[in-house]
Amino acid sequence: MLKGNKVGLRARHDEDIPILRTELYDDVVNSSRAESRPWRPVKPGAQDSRLVVTDDDPALVQFSVIELDGGTLVGTATFWGIDNHSRSAHIGLGLLPAARGKGYGTDVVAVLCHYGFVVRGLQRLQIETLADNAAMLGSAERNGFVREGVLRSSAWVMGTFVDEVLLGLLAHEWKPNSS
Repeated sequence: MLKGNKVGLRARHDEDIPILRTELYDDVVNSSRAESRPWRPVKPGAQDSRLVVTDDDPALVQFSVIELDGGTLVGTATFWGIDNHSRSAHIGLGLLPAARGKGYGTDVVAVLCHYGFVVRGLQRLQIETLADNAAMLGSAERNGFVREGVLRSSAWVMGTFVDEVLLGLLAHEWKPNSS
């Protein structure tokens, strides 16, 4: 397990899946804001690639996020689009509604930075988030990410196009425990 100040990132357990499905992915609005594909219902027990970790894709690493105090599941963290040639990857996270606003997002981003720069030896990490996602923008910037651009009207979210912000962080810019 990778540990931050408040959270740990660990392998996905089977018992995590029903909680994540109910609290994150069955929420149409949340799911529509978090993903680049349209929401669709998934029957219980289905092998949903957002939840079930198969290790088939070397460019994707999925974690469950737990509170260090007590081990309660609080969300997901994802390392995706891993490019070993250019030494870059994208990061993302999703927190359960009860876990939001407690500083967990900033800690998850910090742990993902440690994983990317120290464990994987990457050069660049990137985040794309909706322009109105103040929580993710703040978590990224507290960890040293820099706004590199705006992708205008690039995300279709619940009937309207929304801007996305592109943020990046290079290995030499990263300051561990800066959050």
